[in-house]
Amino acid sequence: APKKLDKDTWLEVHREAHKLGIKSTATMMYGTVETDREIVEHWDYVRQLQEETGGFRAFIMWSFQGKNTELMEEHPEIEKQSSNRYLRLLAVARLFLDNVPNIQSSWVTQGSYIGQMALLFGANDLGSTMMEEKVVSAAGAHNKMNQDEMIQLIRDVGEKPAKRNTAYEILDRFYVQEQDVS
Repeated sequence: APKKLDKDTWLEVHREAHKLGIKSTATMMYGTVETDREIVEHWDYVRQLQEETGGFRAFIMWSFQGKNTELMEEHPEIEKQSSNRYLRLLAVARLFLDNVPNIQSSWVTQGSYIGQMALLFGANDLGSTMMEEKVVSAAGAHNKMNQDEMIQLIRDVGEKPAKRNTAYEILDRFYVQEQDVS
């Protein structure tokens, strides 16, 4: 990615932030020209830095949305990634990144149903409602969801919906908390 930071710079920026007590999120976009080996290497860089610093709050993975992008013009052979592949990669990422506390579903790129299914494949965070999202929508993904829809999706797979802030502190619960009877 010529317009992005190289791997070593990205890792060093996060390492320094973590040393200063600044938590961050690790991300990965896949589905362009990378190999499966490179995907696993990416996870390994995240895992190793997390072991060293403990500074990642979450990991978010999404598939390349190629419509209206220079990369798609340069590489028309790139195929849209399947939902099946997304869920399989997410499940393996959850196992591989067991030291990262939160794995976020990418319903914005995958749609609400696959976003919901991701909660059964290792994600423990549906993400957030979008007030305004321009990057992914410009590339062809137009998924929207409000808070009530998110709450219902989470309930429908047997999970307990809650609202959080960026630090993953619970702000509100949308379920009855079980009482300790001991």
